[in-house]
Amino acid sequence: MKKLIKGLREFKASYFSTHQELFEQLSHGQKPRVLFITCSDSRVDPNLITQAQIGELFVIRNAGNIIPPFGATNGGEGATIEYAVQALDIQQIIICGHSHCGAMKGLMKLNRLREEMPLVHDWLKYAEATRRLVLDHYGHYQGEELLEIMIAENVLTQIENLRTYPVIHSKLYQGQLSIYAWIYHIETGEVLAYDPHRHAYVLPQSQLSELETDEKLLNQFPTCDVAIRSEQTQQSEIEPPQELTISAHERFPMTRLSPEQIERIYRGSNQAN
Repeated sequence: MKKLIKGLREFKASYFSTHQELFEQLSHGQKPRVLFITCSDSRVDPNLITQAQIGELFVIRNAGNIIPPFGATNGGEGATIEYAVQALDIQQIIICGHSHCGAMKGLMKLNRLREEMPLVHDWLKYAEATRRLVLDHYGHYQGEELLEIMIAENVLTQIENLRTYPVIHSKLYQGQLSIYAWIYHIETGEVLAYDPHRHAYVLPQSQLSELETDEKLLNQFPTCDVAIRSEQTQQSEIEPPQELTISAHERFPMTRLSPEQIERIYRGSNQAN
């Protein structure tokens, strides 16, 4: 506590005193550019890793960066999403998972949490789709590799949940909203972004067009489906997908969709939104 109080004094004497004009503007209202959804983990600082200024990020944080589906709970996540998109007119959303996530470790042993931490158990049930998908389709992985996959798939699952909200559904239909999946690696400071066409997490800068500014990604995040999910419904119609070769800057074992699958899932879902 002494350290925090000292920090308050240092903030007022140094940072605040040199940014008084900014704080005066912020006192009249906020205009954040991005809704940033991430974990409550103390090692994750959205403003620090993005170097965003105060007032630029509207942040939701909870254990496991989980977004319950619309109507599943009366928690604050839904209200915050609705306010961010409807009232603040935020047009970009990032869901950011991170390495060594304690919530995802708990998800891997969910039943053992029932008696020890019943509230945590009930909260992690909103990520049950992640747990089932990983256990059913990545059973040959274990340890840290399995945890990395759980973290990666959970971000995509939570984007699926996010899309169940009426305000999100409407904005996506109008082409007024972009959603991105990130993973922050604590030990390297690296952030990887999910590329729906490569079906892998890649360096975010690889998604930028040479003709675009740093403020807009080349591809809007059109859907959260990964190949393993589409394979179940498309298997009888299309040739089985081939394993994706992962480069040095791509992570996690995904499978590659055929051009027909990409056309059906991504373009079709854009029209259906």
